[in-house]
Amino acid sequence: MADKNIRRESRRDYHLRRSNQGHIFGKIIKWFLLIVLLVVVSGIGLFAFYVKDAPNISQDQLQSGGTSSLYTNNGKFLLSLGSEKRIYVKNKDIPQQLKDAVVSVEDKRFYNDKLGVDPIRIVGSMLTNAQSNSIAAGGSTITQQLVKLTVFSTAASQRTLKRKAQEAWLAMKVQHEFSKDQILEFYINKVFMNYGNYGMETAANYYYNKPLKNLDLAQTALIAGMPNAPVAYDPYLYPQKAKYRRNIVLKTMLQNNKITKAQYSQAANEPINRGLKPRRTQNESKIRKIDDPYVKEVISEVKSKGFDPYNNNLKITVNIDQRAQNKLYELANNGSVPFTNNKMQIGATVVDPTNGHVVAILGGRHLPSVQLGLDRAVQTGRSTGSSIKPVLDYGPAIQYLNWSTAKMIDDSKYVYPGTNIQLYDWDNKYDGMMTMRKALEQSRNVPAVKTLAEVGVKRASAFARRMGVNVSPKSGLSVAIGANASSLQMTGAYSAFATMGIYHKPQFVSKIETPDGLTRNYDSNGVRVMKKSTAYMITDMLKGVIKRGSGTSAKIADLYQAGKTGTVKYSDEDLAKYPSYNSTPKDSWFVGYTRSYVMGVWTGYDNLKDGTIAGIGQQSAQLIYKSMMTYLMRNKPNLNWEQPKSVVRAKIVNNSNPPQVASSGGTWQLFVRGHATAGVGNSAASYDEDDEETDTNSSTDNDNTNTVNTTVSRSSARSDNGSVHQSNNSEKVSSSSSSKAQSSSSSAQSQKSSQSSDHDSDKE
Repeated sequence: MADKNIRRESRRDYHLRRSNQGHIFGKIIKWFLLIVLLVVVSGIGLFAFYVKDAPNISQDQLQSGGTSSLYTNNGKFLLSLGSEKRIYVKNKDIPQQLKDAVVSVEDKRFYNDKLGVDPIRIVGSMLTNAQSNSIAAGGSTITQQLVKLTVFSTAASQRTLKRKAQEAWLAMKVQHEFSKDQILEFYINKVFMNYGNYGMETAANYYYNKPLKNLDLAQTALIAGMPNAPVAYDPYLYPQKAKYRRNIVLKTMLQNNKITKAQYSQAANEPINRGLKPRRTQNESKIRKIDDPYVKEVISEVKSKGFDPYNNNLKITVNIDQRAQNKLYELANNGSVPFTNNKMQIGATVVDPTNGHVVAILGGRHLPSVQLGLDRAVQTGRSTGSSIKPVLDYGPAIQYLNWSTAKMIDDSKYVYPGTNIQLYDWDNKYDGMMTMRKALEQSRNVPAVKTLAEVGVKRASAFARRMGVNVSPKSGLSVAIGANASSLQMTGAYSAFATMGIYHKPQFVSKIETPDGLTRNYDSNGVRVMKKSTAYMITDMLKGVIKRGSGTSAKIADLYQAGKTGTVKYSDEDLAKYPSYNSTPKDSWFVGYTRSYVMGVWTGYDNLKDGTIAGIGQQSAQLIYKSMMTYLMRNKPNLNWEQPKSVVRAKIVNNSNPPQVASSGGTWQLFVRGHATAGVGNSAASYDEDDEETDTNSSTDNDNTNTVNTTVSRSSARSDNGSVHQSNNSEKVSSSSSSKAQSSSSSAQSQKSSQSSDHDSDKE
């Protein structure tokens, strides 16, 4: 009896436990379904929220090319980055073989999906990307790709959930409104195919000089595969990569049962260059040839901001002044400015210092008809010569050491610390004690190097870097008379002098508008990189360079302007190959400015064998500046710079040390208020300290602890006849920036003599 009761109780407990477990499981299912429902509803709500702002998309947009357009700041159309004429191919003329190739490699379920999006493809790409921990595979259908090319940016920064939702919505809309053949037609005619070509019919004409219908299977596969990465799969430059991509297309066609194994084998083994026409440039309009260097920099700048100018259908507003661009090109090519010969080259940049807009740029003379060719205005492999002195030597001396223009510097025999390398001036003479003003006007080398030693290379390089000129803080003292920089960088740096210390990074693009209505503006208010006193005092001295110094060939009557020359000599290695170059410069510079414009000019030769700057060519940089600045300023007010309250002006007894106020005669000199000589109005309380703040802490560096590296190549020092002393090594020493003796030294460290030309002495 007891056993029966126990069995009955066990059965009741069992059924009770089963009942409880079922109840709990039911609750879990209910909560799970509720959560799923909430997620779905939330997802639908978020999707609806995102797509309500989706841009409109029309047939005209779908049929248009994928190129971006450039406009000037006044809204005038300038040019298109694509072909001047796109060859549009209608669906009835698109070979079935090409359709099979595109669908097989891009979206094999294209004809079967009814939504315009492919959930299976999306999930597959998510799994692939999760396994590779990167974006290894895309989930976009051909319809989605078409939408993206039409109204969205392909920039990585734009791959947001909102954009993907809008892209999917528009793809579904396009799928509903257009047939599969129409969608494929739009896509085949829109894709970028390199060399300014849009659409596959245009590409067939460019690469094979025949229509799509006349291409063989291998050629068709190459064309179909290129949109994935048109530059990387360029059959001219990267034939192996192009063949790899072509064969992937062929393999997908085989897997998709569009070709036989025999067809696959024959096409996969066909040479990639079969039927390929010699690479050629398309005929461009005159404006495209003149603007080519500018367009090249626009493309580079747009890419640096995360956009693809070839596929994003962008409206790009550029800062070019087309009339100024035309004039600069004309001056370099029509013979009005003399050059040594036709091989002598030039790179020049014109900037508006008030906003950093690059007004015009010159990539060279007698430019070939090649799109996006060499732009010498941005090359950084040539030494600036003495044009670096205001940026690296005297600017920092005023900024950090409060030097006056009357500061006396000894132009006497100088040997780089830790070496036996003697530094000579351009005339192989020493002129003794002189003011900083005279040293800069006459471009004396020894005072410049001594000034840099006082400031310290580390601190001076930081000053230059804020102005866009990159000088290594480990450079030797010889960098004081020449550093590698482009005309674009030097123009930007001098712009900070022109604006009383405000630096705007030179820029070619002011605005980018995407097809979906987003606008990005890139103009800025600039940043203060030096005190007003520093900028004003440098400008005042650089006025003298043009009036009575090394830049008199750039003088324009009655114009308020300032500027600096720069000339680089050949190294001994160069002269060993070409002894006749001994008395001529290797590079010649001029950087000049008004309050309205700054212009930097480099002249020289691309190759050593091409020749040397001789005769009137030694003045070409100054002369083209003079002609161009005269043109630019014809309708601009001739404004002088206003002396800030932080600067005091006084007539000083010539060569007095310390400076003495002159009762009669003397020379006008400038002082930083609070650091002027006795007898000069010196109160520091009469100007606003805020005017002198800079966006850097570098000015607080300790003058006595700023150690500099003074590596000097033997081939930088010059003998009496201007040649370079030779030695098997160069030496490296450290010295305090406040030490005048520069007597400390350390072990030698070699430099290649090819670097020596970067620091050759100035001959002006």
